Amino acid sequence: MNPADMPASVTLIAAVTSDGGLGASGRLLYRISDDMKRFKALTMGHTIIMGRTTFESMPSGPLPGRRNIVVSRDKSLRIDGAEVAASIEDALRAARLDPAPFVIGGGQIYAAAMPYATRLELTEIDSASPIGTDTYFPEIDGSQWQLTDSSPDLIDEKSGVKYRFVSYSRKNSLPLH
Repeated sequence: MNPADMPASVTLIAAVTSDGGLGASGRLLYRISDDMKRFKALTMGHTIIMGRTTFESMPSGPLPGRRNIVVSRDKSLRIDGAEVAASIEDALRAARLDPAPFVIGGGQIYAAAMPYATRLELTEIDSASPIGTDTYFPEIDGSQWQLTDSSPDLIDEKSGVKYRFVSYSRKNSLPLH
């Protein structure tokens, strides 16, 4: 992909278990209130890119205050309030004028977007994936990524789950595309 067709920065944002688990049967593994608030604060006003399954898991449809792009191989797919792209590359081209679009899932979309990513914003949940987990975040290659920020350990009041917010930046300033 031509760098001129790319946004200046591409961020993958996710909540992951200690072994990279994201979801099961189209649902998030954990719903942590502060994670949802952070997600909203970081993504508001930006383009968000997601796969069709992730989009269909959102009960209210497109997320307000953000440009929603759904990646799907279904050329006939039309979604009110969202754009449809045939590939992650097409979605990134469409988002090129946003200086910092976010990729919000699911697992296949994260894997396809990882070579283009410049930042990772993760909520690391201090728990292994429960039985039935079927969606995982791609492995973070320590030779490519540097931890740039980490919150202290936090505990979700509702579930008692321990978690932390972490940020990574790609060590090489150019993504691997």
